[in-house]
Amino acid sequence: MAKKGSQILNFVAWLTGVLVSLAVGFAMIDGVLMIRWIPTVVTMLAGWIVVITTVIGVVLALMNQ
Repeated sequence: MAKKGSQILNFVAWLTGVLVSLAVGFAMIDGVLMIRWIPTVVTMLAGWIVVITTVIGVVLALMNQ
């Protein structure tokens, strides 16, 4: 069984990953974060994919608890 401190650290790392993924995804959707030599539409689509897969991951993680 993992120690309580380890569980808290794992949760903080997971939450940080979720927040960063959402920030990057929404920045790509809004056009703030661009990828050079790739059309804006493709970047926006990739942003939506990041946001949707992050939300699915969060839901699956919560269902697993």
